[in-house]
Amino acid sequence: MRFEESKNNCQNPRKSEKVTNGKSYTISSDIVSPPYSNSNPISDHVHPATPIPEAVSQSPMKEISIDDPYLPPHPQLPKLEPPRGRRVSLEELLHPKEKFTGDLMKFIRQSGNAISKRISVLLENDDDDDSIDDVTEFKISGVKVLVKMKNEEEIKGRITFFSRSNCRDSTAVRLFLRERGFDFSEINIDVYSSREKELVERTGSSQVPQIFFNEKHFGGLMALNSLRNSGEFDRRVKEFLKEKCCGDAPLPVMYGFDEESNNKDVVVVVDEMMRFVRVLRQKLPIKDRLMKMKIVKNCFSGAEMIEILIDYLDCGRKKAVEIGKRLAEKHFFHHVFGENEFEDGNHYYRFLEHEPFVSKCYNFRGSTNDMEPQSAAIVGQKLFKIMTAILESYSSNDHTSVDYMRISQSEEFRRYLNLAQDFHRLNLVELSTEEKLAFFLNLYNAMVIHALISIGRPEGLIARRSFFTDFQYVVGGYSYSLSSIRNDILRRGRKPSYPFIRPPFNNGKTRHELGLLKLNPLVHFGLCDGTKSSPVVRFFTPQGVEAELKRAAREFFQNGGIEVVLDKRTIHLSRIIKWYKEDFSEEKKMLKWIMGYIDSNDAGLLTHLLGDGGGSFNIVYQDYDWSTNN
Repeated sequence: MRFEESKNNCQNPRKSEKVTNGKSYTISSDIVSPPYSNSNPISDHVHPATPIPEAVSQSPMKEISIDDPYLPPHPQLPKLEPPRGRRVSLEELLHPKEKFTGDLMKFIRQSGNAISKRISVLLENDDDDDSIDDVTEFKISGVKVLVKMKNEEEIKGRITFFSRSNCRDSTAVRLFLRERGFDFSEINIDVYSSREKELVERTGSSQVPQIFFNEKHFGGLMALNSLRNSGEFDRRVKEFLKEKCCGDAPLPVMYGFDEESNNKDVVVVVDEMMRFVRVLRQKLPIKDRLMKMKIVKNCFSGAEMIEILIDYLDCGRKKAVEIGKRLAEKHFFHHVFGENEFEDGNHYYRFLEHEPFVSKCYNFRGSTNDMEPQSAAIVGQKLFKIMTAILESYSSNDHTSVDYMRISQSEEFRRYLNLAQDFHRLNLVELSTEEKLAFFLNLYNAMVIHALISIGRPEGLIARRSFFTDFQYVVGGYSYSLSSIRNDILRRGRKPSYPFIRPPFNNGKTRHELGLLKLNPLVHFGLCDGTKSSPVVRFFTPQGVEAELKRAAREFFQNGGIEVVLDKRTIHLSRIIKWYKEDFSEEKKMLKWIMGYIDSNDAGLLTHLLGDGGGSFNIVYQDYDWSTNN
């Protein structure tokens, strides 16, 4: 095609466009094309006119003048699109600067009006804020900001007090300091036993509580009450704590330091059987075996162990068997199916660290504790003291709310995890009934705290079942889950109620030995599941476990565990009663039993319902709140 047909249009220095049959053909005049013939090809840098087919070359073309107010853009250029939800007018496209200027002026006017209005409100409320001396309040729409002004008499020193677990006077000091808003450092000498010597050196006595303002000894609870009653406490605090703490003050607890390891009175006893175990671990052929049509992993035979002991000790077979039985009693190894303690012959056994469940236990750190285990009663006392210290320091005053985050970061919890490794080979059979009850109640509540820190709050039914069955400790050579402690030990092997399930216990004989001789329904009010509807978390002493359980039941029922609606003849009970109803008597006997743990008002209403000529009444079980008591 030649350009002679549109020669006049091409001479125009501006952009020209022709439309033919609805199709546009554009010639850019910004680059002037030289005349050419068929023998001269068009340069790649020049935009030629698109050839017009001969069939439509004679069609009339509409020419757009340069005087038109609107020139359409080149069809190959990107098209402007308005934001979603807003249509852009032609005026906005043609005059964007004017539109922006208008919006800016509108924004300035609106902002000025808002600032003026806010200043007026602040001026009007200025008289009402005169009573607030140390707080400045800014009223921003939708946001309330409180800025605490720096106090000229700010306390620069440190308050330290020595305490013990489950000490009434220590609790009183702790509550007083919390109510007054003081930051303080607490040193529990039941947890940090090496600090007791420091306390004696500073005060001449190991009696607690003892309060220190920086390095100055203030006194105990009597001194605190005396100054508080006289109104001199604030003045003395300002006097003692106006300067920063010096190096002579009691040091706060440091995370990660085991002072007990430097205590000469603490002696780590190596188990006398340890040397035999080391030899057996080195020489025994540990491998998979076929037994009762099952492949048993990582085991050895009794005969193989006897031969190694005879060769190592140069003794007779009878003595070697006796040593093997002692090793089994100390839980260094067990029969793979729990059929016997230890016998010579083709019986297969497995070391504790090779048990399939051990690697899943949360108090196992790669190896079992081979040291001579302490008495189970002593370990139980340590468990009570350290968990009570944790509860007193990192929960609300009534223990209904627990700060699991601060517990996880505390030195006390780190020491509890170290203590939990001493559970591996405990001899639980030697515990008395009261000691056993207190130990397993405390172990359950401690494991719940550990589980919530390690795996978090379970969401949904399946996760809750896993929470109660899969979180395990190795204790006394066997694995214990929350479900097995509640159902196998505390409930004497009774079937768990929905929604919990129970895995099979490791050994029927062990369950018979450790299970309580008599079922006590009060145990359900001493077990805390870490939820808002469960009983308050607490820890028990062997000497007072029965009275403490009764107090726990009384607090549970008097704080929403039961509600009597007389006009509707309805009794609302906790769902815990429904889940474990077989542990209680039939309905009327159960309600009479509950009457001993509720206040006189509810007891009177309940007595009226039960003695109303045999009239019927309804029992409705409350919804269970699974949210964490955090």
